[in-house]
Amino acid sequence: MFRIKKETAVGIFVIMGLLAVVYMSVKLGNVQLFSDKYYEIKANFTDISGLKVNAPVQMFGVEIGFVSQIGLDQKKGVAAVSMMLLKEVELTDDAIAAIKTNGLIGDKYVKIVPGGLGDPVKPGDTLFNTQPAIDLEDLISKFAFGSV
Repeated sequence: MFRIKKETAVGIFVIMGLLAVVYMSVKLGNVQLFSDKYYEIKANFTDISGLKVNAPVQMFGVEIGFVSQIGLDQKKGVAAVSMMLLKEVELTDDAIAAIKTNGLIGDKYVKIVPGGLGDPVKPGDTLFNTQPAIDLEDLISKFAFGSV
């Protein structure tokens, strides 16, 4: 009788441990399970140096989403960036997406400047007005060698 209680307690402890591991994996991995609070848009850039998956997407300094995927479109010669934006954020197709840096040597993020006169962006649409990342090393070398 005492053995059954001990085995039951160990089984419950193991199950709780497994649930904790799954929960922490989902939270730390930034996995969006069963969530429909985001929609996807895309943008093509000529240079995204330093931009990483899960980098924030900001508008007016407020985080409105994150970079979900980065790929290469060799036919067009661009880097394709997929972003997940909050559903309550409405953009028009004349919005501008730019790669910016937090601080002097900080992480890269996508800044969106909203348009106003274009058609509304639907999930899966592509923003065509983009500004690539500024390569600080290239800028310093041009300044150092006098070609600025």
